[in-house]
Amino acid sequence: MRGAPMRGVLVRLSATPLAGALLVELEAHADERGFFARTYCREQFLAHGVTASFAQCSVSYNTRRGTLRGLHWQAEPHGEEKIVRCTAGAIFDVIVDLRADSPTLRRWFGLELDAVNRQALYIPRGFAHGFISLSDASEVLYMISAAYEPGAARGLRWNDPALGIDWPVAPTVISTRDAGFALLDAEPPV
Repeated sequence: MRGAPMRGVLVRLSATPLAGALLVELEAHADERGFFARTYCREQFLAHGVTASFAQCSVSYNTRRGTLRGLHWQAEPHGEEKIVRCTAGAIFDVIVDLRADSPTLRRWFGLELDAVNRQALYIPRGFAHGFISLSDASEVLYMISAAYEPGAARGLRWNDPALGIDWPVAPTVISTRDAGFALLDAEPPV
């Protein structure tokens, strides 16, 4: 039947330590050709309270290990929900909860995403996001719920002492913009 979901092909969603953020794991169905796996299923995300409709997909390619990008978000009313997956190489992905009414406000969570574990991270609105590449030639795929609005772009310093993020490697490549972001206590977050 055209358009019917494949039975038994699931996306596994589980909670992270930060309220509303989800770990996305694939259920691969393998045979002699390789495997097939669903990376997104609206019904399954809705069952976990995620109502996002994704408007854009973007790719970030990082030539060298130690490339740091972030911590970025868009201010309201242009807030973004994202699903982030590493499709080549490996990254350490970090999110910071900046939602004023959240029980996990100002807490961070990080995990390794790579082309082998094929995990992804669902990031709700109101979170800053960044990553550092753990290998050369790392590629990151983003599904994003809102169009990029340059005037709403915001950022926090990657090494803000108020956050205490435990990056697994020191950055060797970072943009001037990312290196110059304000500290959390110096600027209202959202």
